[in-house]
Amino acid sequence: MNIAELKIKIFRQVDSLDSNKLEEFYGLMLNYFKSKKDIDEWIGVTEDEKLGIEAAIKELDSGKGIPHTQVMHNFRKKYSHD
Repeated sequence: MNIAELKIKIFRQVDSLDSNKLEEFYGLMLNYFKSKKDIDEWIGVTEDEKLGIEAAIKELDSGKGIPHTQVMHNFRKKYSHD
């Protein structure tokens, strides 16, 4: 099977999905592409940087982070030119 035939086959299978299955497939597809991007983002990152990123993720997961909305509020308050 060549690339054009494969694309047509995939299109037909996707086109035949009901709306629920289509949404589910779309989510799976996005996760697949995101996972590939995530892997590429680690290329060229030093071990110290990786350890720092992983430590920051653990802190956030344990509730030690500051919500984005709060950070933006503090930033706007501090740098407001009113």
